[in-house]
Amino acid sequence: MRIILISKKNLIISALIILILIALIITLITMEKKASQTVSTNIIVEAYELEVSTANKRELPVYSVARDDKKIALTIDAAWDDDKTDFILETLDKYNIKATFYLCGFWAKKYPDKVKAIDAAGHELGNHSATHPHMNQLSSSQIQKELKTFDDLLEGIIGKRAKTFRAPYGEYNDNVIKTVRGMGYEVVQWNIDTIDWKPERSTQTILNTVLPKLESGSIILCHNNGYKIEEYLPPLIEEALSRGYEFVTISELLLEGNTIIDVNGVQKPAQ
Repeated sequence: MRIILISKKNLIISALIILILIALIITLITMEKKASQTVSTNIIVEAYELEVSTANKRELPVYSVARDDKKIALTIDAAWDDDKTDFILETLDKYNIKATFYLCGFWAKKYPDKVKAIDAAGHELGNHSATHPHMNQLSSSQIQKELKTFDDLLEGIIGKRAKTFRAPYGEYNDNVIKTVRGMGYEVVQWNIDTIDWKPERSTQTILNTVLPKLESGSIILCHNNGYKIEEYLPPLIEEALSRGYEFVTISELLLEGNTIIDVNGVQKPAQ
């Protein structure tokens, strides 16, 4: 049998090499564990951020539409009086343009002949609720009742139901938007407000508010009982037409196919 003699020096060197190898193995294991923990942490953080982002995403109606064809929409809310409706219809007919009227149920019930006249003239009729409530104070079932009650009434008058909805007072929350869209309506606001319900606003003030903001896809808000509508509507239409804009209904203005609504309420094609 062969006997191998190991010197003390070689023994120490061997022991050091073994210790170094052990230390290296421990270091590698530790690094791998930390890397795994980092990946896991990143996944958790990303999932949390996504969850928070989704939770904070506010539901928005359509304020305007991303278009480049100079189409715009004139919208007229009708909830109270009726003394200027004939003038509005005559003016729209004079310039051969179409608008969208957002009617309340009690108005339509009180003035069914005017509802028929608006429809007969080729204008679009939108749902503005049955009783003009603060929608964000209602439950989903109450919201559904408001819209259904109006459309049942509208269908009884002209045989049609509305395709779009505008919230009274311009008030909405996520529940309103989700509930209304769940019923098949698009929710429409405006990006240009005449504020014609204020008696102190002059015709020139209204025109100075509206005309500089005109751009393709704009939605203008007026009221059928606006204090100065008989004075501001003709020059507003004339100036818009002179700039090459075309007035269309809301349904014609909205984009078809897959769309998104950005953080500014602009409806755009989905990417």
